[in-house]
Amino acid sequence: MHRFPCGASAAMLAVAATLPFSVAQAQLPSWTPSTGDIIVTGKFEALHLDDQAEAGSRLGLSLREIPASVEVLTQDQLQLRGLRTAREAFSDITGAIAGNVPGNPATVTLRGFSGNAVTVLFDGVRAGSSTIVARDIDMWNYERVEAIKGPASVLDGEGALAGAINLVTKKPTLGRRFGDILASYGSFGTGRIAGDVNLPLSDTVAVLASASYLRSASLYDIDDNHYRSLTGTASLLWRPTDRLTASFAFDYSYDRSSATYQGSPLVPAGFARDPSRVVSSANGLVVDAATRHVNYNPLGGYQDARSETVRSRIDYDLGDGWSLTNDVQFYHAKRAYLYSNSQAYQATTARLARDVREIFNDQDFVDDRATIGHDGALFGLRNRVTLGVEYNHTNFDDPRRFGTLTAVDPFAPVRSALPSSDPVNFPGAGNAVLFRTQLNQTAVFAEDALNLTPSLLLVGGLRWEEIDLRRSVYDYALQTTTRTAPEFKPMSGRIGAVYSITPAVQVYAQYSTAVVPVGTLLVLTTASGAFDLSTGRTYEVGFKSSLLRDRVSLTGAAYQIGLDHILTIDPTTNLSVQGGSQSSRGVEATLGADLLHNLHLDAGAAYSDAHFDTLIEAGGANRAGKTPPNTPSTVINGALLYSVTRLPVTLGAFVKHVSHFYTDNANSYDVRGHTTLDASIAYRLPSGTVTLRGRNLTNALYGEYSGYPATQIYLGAPRSMEVSYAARF
Repeated sequence: MHRFPCGASAAMLAVAATLPFSVAQAQLPSWTPSTGDIIVTGKFEALHLDDQAEAGSRLGLSLREIPASVEVLTQDQLQLRGLRTAREAFSDITGAIAGNVPGNPATVTLRGFSGNAVTVLFDGVRAGSSTIVARDIDMWNYERVEAIKGPASVLDGEGALAGAINLVTKKPTLGRRFGDILASYGSFGTGRIAGDVNLPLSDTVAVLASASYLRSASLYDIDDNHYRSLTGTASLLWRPTDRLTASFAFDYSYDRSSATYQGSPLVPAGFARDPSRVVSSANGLVVDAATRHVNYNPLGGYQDARSETVRSRIDYDLGDGWSLTNDVQFYHAKRAYLYSNSQAYQATTARLARDVREIFNDQDFVDDRATIGHDGALFGLRNRVTLGVEYNHTNFDDPRRFGTLTAVDPFAPVRSALPSSDPVNFPGAGNAVLFRTQLNQTAVFAEDALNLTPSLLLVGGLRWEEIDLRRSVYDYALQTTTRTAPEFKPMSGRIGAVYSITPAVQVYAQYSTAVVPVGTLLVLTTASGAFDLSTGRTYEVGFKSSLLRDRVSLTGAAYQIGLDHILTIDPTTNLSVQGGSQSSRGVEATLGADLLHNLHLDAGAAYSDAHFDTLIEAGGANRAGKTPPNTPSTVINGALLYSVTRLPVTLGAFVKHVSHFYTDNANSYDVRGHTTLDASIAYRLPSGTVTLRGRNLTNALYGEYSGYPATQIYLGAPRSMEVSYAARF
């Protein structure tokens, strides 16, 4: 039987990635050429509630058994929705928005917090703060994206206050040979080619190779903003006995963006040639649509990152319910950021004043995590427990240069060349420095799930960490070295309960704690090293359900998160102290439903009320009650897929709405909310699938995220088209 998979994601009339996936994989209606009948096969469960996700637990619990909101996006779903890069995938998580800000591509806002408060993992391992390691790379090599919302410090350590996103690479499979290919081309000169192959070498050994290459004149349609991404994974699975499994893998990732887009600068409405309504502000600054495609970065500027990862995992069944797991990871990365971070309008000259930054990262990271687990009985009750220890070490070299460039005309910029990295081009204290950091982290953790009754499950966990940071800063101008050596010993925990009303309907409640540094640990300033970690906590209740014979899956959650001991200003001394706090509360819901035998709906909606409770900034400005930057109150997304009766055609419509958000703590600049519409048409050929896809069909001009300067707004990409071909063999 030939099965027709449903097509892509994203916008109408654009030709996009084609999906050769069978109904058993995509779990959508299929078309049989011999009869023309629509056939529904397999069990469809859009929210994966019966699956396991390492981002939520190391006990092997299903999503139903985890007392937290956990969302999973499989590779099939990424392709169905046309999600190519990490930023696009992260933005599709219910309640999340993401942006490519300077030095921190694919940064995420979730549940009212952003930056270090959202951890990014690779195969369950955290190689550093998300503000350091996250990149906007191609998602082809990943089997799925797992997102746990709310504090995850008990699993992943400091920083995971608002959630953790785990990128899980594709793994070899025994006993089956298969492969996939994908090729696409579309607007802005964007082309993509990808493929993978799984080869069993024997009954006990299999290998998998996967690679992708994405190239674009600009993903944002910005002048001289070429982008390319190259990723690859090679892995080996060895299962010599039913009790022992070993895997080994090598991952490579490279991405580069020339003359990086730093957002569109705000200018006075009276000066703008085509003033837009993207931003409203009390001082009359607006986004000028006439400069929508203009790049103000210096010639020769770029951002890139290259990383290599070697991974191994050993799982051993010790018998009698006992198991042993050991994960080892070696990670090396080199990153470069050469760009103009700020382009600020100057009223006296009617030009944009520009700075310049040159930052280089060289990071080596090694991590070893060993766990022992038991699934058995405790006082006659089923009990699952995991005990573990984790150690990692990081070396991080970080030379930095800060200077200025010539100002430019907003409409006809003469961009000039990037200065060399010689410290003489960056005079003055603090403008040419070399940061060197060593970070050692040791953790001991435990997690337990006890069935008090067949319907009532208690889940708890504790994690104790010892964080030893050694940092030196050499200033070339002063020829001096300053050092800081803070140590932290935080404890994080989670306690929750899950009650199954029926096998298909669960309700849960949890209380969790987390810790967050006052700055990114690897680049922590000497002054910030004197402060302790900020402490967070959350309360959450929710439900998870499958209804109408699994044709409808619905989850919901309500939460409250608080973060104390953030930096604020003491109005008496005008010095920084840890007396600030911020909080958020909100509700979320996700839905997956087969409305008819050939019509499927996915939807997610989130509302959050986030604000600073106590925060005084330099100069005595009180920000209490203000909303943190890049934090919309409402995020809604939906996907509708329709398989045309008696035709090998699937139509897709995709919508996302983001309410307004601010770009600064003072809430001076208000970015208007926006709604985007995408669509796809997928046609099944005997050899594969061709998909026509369009993104942002209404050609909306909207603000996607704001960068470090509050007066620069990243504009979403304009309307685009794409055509693709995909096949499975």
